Amino acid sequence: MPLLSLNFLDSLPWRALAGPLARAEDALARLDERLRASPIRHGWIERTHFADACASLWIEGELAHLEDLVLHDAHMDARAPTPELLRAARVLAARRQIFAAAPGWALLPAGVAALRAGGFLPEGEGRAETAGVRDDDEGEGAFAASAAGDPAEDDPLAAELAALDAALARTNLALERKPVVAREDRDPLVYDLDWDEDERLDQWRDGVAATADLPPVVAAAIAAVLWDDIEPLQHLDWLGRLLSVALLRQRGKTSSHLMCVNCGARAVGRLRRKHGDLETKILFWLAAILAAAEQGLKDHDRWLLARASREGRLRGRRGTSRLPQALDLALEKPIVTPELVAKALNVSARAGQDLIAGLGLRELTGRRRYRAWGIL
Repeated sequence: MPLLSLNFLDSLPWRALAGPLARAEDALARLDERLRASPIRHGWIERTHFADACASLWIEGELAHLEDLVLHDAHMDARAPTPELLRAARVLAARRQIFAAAPGWALLPAGVAALRAGGFLPEGEGRAETAGVRDDDEGEGAFAASAAGDPAEDDPLAAELAALDAALARTNLALERKPVVAREDRDPLVYDLDWDEDERLDQWRDGVAATADLPPVVAAAIAAVLWDDIEPLQHLDWLGRLLSVALLRQRGKTSSHLMCVNCGARAVGRLRRKHGDLETKILFWLAAILAAAEQGLKDHDRWLLARASREGRLRGRRGTSRLPQALDLALEKPIVTPELVAKALNVSARAGQDLIAGLGLRELTGRRRYRAWGIL
């Protein structure tokens, strides 16, 4: 925790930071303005939530496949979820929760406590979809039906498999909702018992408060540097990166989206975020913000062009056609499968396959099983 004791704000290397800061501010402002009136804004946000959650695991040296995360989010896992996939799902839910809440909520003590404990939004609009399960018997039946395809009542094996799938789904949800372990209940093999998380979190808040008069982008970069230096919460390194981009929303720099800082850090190349002096660390996060904004602009233009090129397929369709909804779904999800389309649009799997073919989506997997399509 050296930065706070050195009064680091008085010695910021503004000459070295000025150029990268100006470029990052400009790119971020252009992306937010582009998204403000974009017809694919919702789809862009949903897609980038998935991508940033997977990139968060990549930064930590773990791997969560994008297609597995999409299927897990839809409660249609093709295989047993791994611990890495569950962590990526928690990052995904946290991003959705931060974006759905008020701009300053995530940085409030109540917001940090909710994110720290893996809390989810209440029932209603903007709720994290990974928590879309009820604890009553009806909710368990819905899990079983979606996992096993509504098995026939006279098939005892199918009924047993459906019950097993429902139990696994409830277990995964419990893991994603795992609360903070009380200090007295922590295992010394897993936690450092001398690690005072509350004190470190207060020091991080003090450091962030000291940046109130700085430009929002450099303040967000410093917030990320402070989190890496102080390490307030054990096993939750990813939360600091989300709080740093929440700071951009709080200060009005990004009102139309939640920046994909993990994707930017992955694109920068060598991870210098925990090595070097203060200047090097801040420059790394400024470069990550610039890379995220530039990539966001490119992705937006590419997906907007893909949507425009497929709008011709919607002409002349019946008013009851599900093709427009299927196009919106393909823009929201990095990958789609016939089963996922069927579940989302309440049609049969055969109709889902026809909708995918009607949109001319590109097959992304090249496998016989667990085939998936999407818009790149």
